[in-house]
Amino acid sequence: MSKQTFLKGTLILIAAGFITKLLGFINRIVMARMLGPEGVGLYMMAIPTMLLLLTLTQMGLPVAIAKLVAEAEARNEHGRIKKILAVSITITGLLSIVFTTTLILLAPIIADTMLTDARAIYPLYAVIPIVPIIALSSVLRGYFQGKQNMKPTAYGQVIEQIVRITLVAVLTAAFMPLGLEYAVAGAMLSAICGELASLFYMVYLFKAQKPFRFRKNFFSAIKGERKTLTDLLGIAVPTTGSRLIGTTALFFEPIVVAQSLALAGTMTVVATQQYGLLVGYVVPLLTLPTFITYSLSVSLLPNLSEALAHNKTSLIHHRLEQALRMGLISGGICVVILYVYASELMTLMYHAPEAATMLKVMAPFALFLYLQGPLQAALQALNYAKVSMMNSLVGALIKTGAIFALASNPGFGIMGAALAIVIGFVLVTLLHFASIAKTTGFFIHIRPIIKLTLLIGATLILSEQINQHLFLFLPYATKTLLAITLTGLIYVFGMIALRLLTKEELQLIPFFKNRNK
Repeated sequence: MSKQTFLKGTLILIAAGFITKLLGFINRIVMARMLGPEGVGLYMMAIPTMLLLLTLTQMGLPVAIAKLVAEAEARNEHGRIKKILAVSITITGLLSIVFTTTLILLAPIIADTMLTDARAIYPLYAVIPIVPIIALSSVLRGYFQGKQNMKPTAYGQVIEQIVRITLVAVLTAAFMPLGLEYAVAGAMLSAICGELASLFYMVYLFKAQKPFRFRKNFFSAIKGERKTLTDLLGIAVPTTGSRLIGTTALFFEPIVVAQSLALAGTMTVVATQQYGLLVGYVVPLLTLPTFITYSLSVSLLPNLSEALAHNKTSLIHHRLEQALRMGLISGGICVVILYVYASELMTLMYHAPEAATMLKVMAPFALFLYLQGPLQAALQALNYAKVSMMNSLVGALIKTGAIFALASNPGFGIMGAALAIVIGFVLVTLLHFASIAKTTGFFIHIRPIIKLTLLIGATLILSEQINQHLFLFLPYATKTLLAITLTGLIYVFGMIALRLLTKEELQLIPFFKNRNK
């Protein structure tokens, strides 16, 4: 498999990300219908613990591997790559043993005392096998990304979702007679099977490529490799710090929300249901466009690392501008759709129109979230991972404090937690951008921003009219689908008319590529 350009690699990841998100939403809809808000709440209570364990186990190594492999490729130091992988696998293997053992011992305390719902112990135990699986696959993913080959990451994501969606209904139904908490654990097991299938696929690709005989002289490859270890940790530790702050904040989020709602007089079962509505229904819709910004981030890191190795400042600024502009364009249409059609989406997908208010309040600010990934990747690629870590720390502390202050107020309740989450990602994004501007001299051109603002505003107004006056004679689902489709077409037409994409970017779209032949 060959190296791809920045735009081609990004497009591959975007296409796979779209398929993955679509399958993921089908998976969430199945879970929501089978488990209900309470079951989804239990499931989402276990997710932050899993993310925290994965962050500690991976230790930021995927980013470090991608960056060091990209630099080694740029300098033709191919012998260094095996050493990078050998040291990385040794680290993640040892950490997997330590942290899975820790979770086994602490799961009862986390579920009963911190989450205030003893039933959460079953999905927590179900999380355990996923840690070493993702730890190993992340090392291989970092290797392929460093080689600027995005296909293994892209195809692996699709495989993982296909396996998960195939098994989620089967395993959830199989465990449901034992109780809701067991059904939630069954849903978690489907995720484990999906990750395992993705790992097998990447191992197969790695072996088929045969870049070197990995098992031969494995221990001699790590012996005395203090420099490789130092280089990896020099990037990984600050990166881990940044991610650890985010995942630690997520770990404490359900705890703080549960305790705050209890102070506000909300019963435990109701609090679990409300938390399920927020993080199981609303937040996944808000994060829908992040498959695009994630793709931009993954492609951006090795590209910026290579440009930095060759001291190409102008290319760094060009790639940054390109990534942020594409992130804003893709996020703009999603903000419009989520705001205008909040009630319709929540009703059709989850039968939960009561969650629409939270989605409507959070949607306009989600545009900041869509820029956060590329900005963080840029800071890491340019050796400012420590700055990214501090920005994340400030955001996490303020968000957690805001959750407690607002959610414990009976006047806000769960809406207070929603507002606090918004405050967190807006603040972190602004801090990341300020750091990039200060350290690199980068700035956003104002003309595209004005054009995009006008496009979003015009599309929003037209979309409101479409929703209120068109297709009213059709069934609810058909009306909503046609209205959203028409909104999207208006946005795409305006985007092309305002020339928000360059000719180079349009050439990657089959329709425009064929027209220019």
